[in-house]
Amino acid sequence: MAIDRRCGLALAAASLLASTGAAGQSPLLGPEVERVVNADEKAAFQPSPADEHAAMDRFADYTMALAKRDYAGAYAMLRLSFQASNPRLEWEMNLRKRATLWADGTIRVLRLSWYSDPAGQPPGVYAAFDFRGDRKDGTMDCGYVVVHRTAPGADFAIVRTDTSEVPSDLMEDGVPKADVLQQLPCYLGKGIATNF
Repeated sequence: MAIDRRCGLALAAASLLASTGAAGQSPLLGPEVERVVNADEKAAFQPSPADEHAAMDRFADYTMALAKRDYAGAYAMLRLSFQASNPRLEWEMNLRKRATLWADGTIRVLRLSWYSDPAGQPPGVYAAFDFRGDRKDGTMDCGYVVVHRTAPGADFAIVRTDTSEVPSDLMEDGVPKADVLQQLPCYLGKGIATNF
């Protein structure tokens, strides 16, 4: 879903929030976004539109906070265990060192992966948003944001994020060079072949 960033948005947050429906929810992602459900056969989990709205709302709120450099707001959305392993000042300083992250450009969610009660993790539903962001200067971001909800109706919290920046000298025809692709923490899938 290609969305223009406004006011320095690094992700689709502003456009998503501006286009929310009467219920105040982010719109569902388009059919071009790959969707994967990873669940135990016994659980037979299938995310509902309400699940996608709620996960997308948290993703949009988080990315909008980062785009506005509202570090306090973004940090408040992290799960408590994530906060415990990432003290606020250290977490914020690491983001400030990477000033080009969440910079002006175009971003698109490429894949939304759902997980229900994955082994070794706190119980609940997880949604992972893989994204790609392209800037006018020929550079690119890509990464993922994972949100978690402990029970139906509970708020989603951010539990993991990772983003890489790809400078223009490591890009070729709008795609990271082959040796760079292997080092990126993101899934580019359909996004590699798509023109912006």
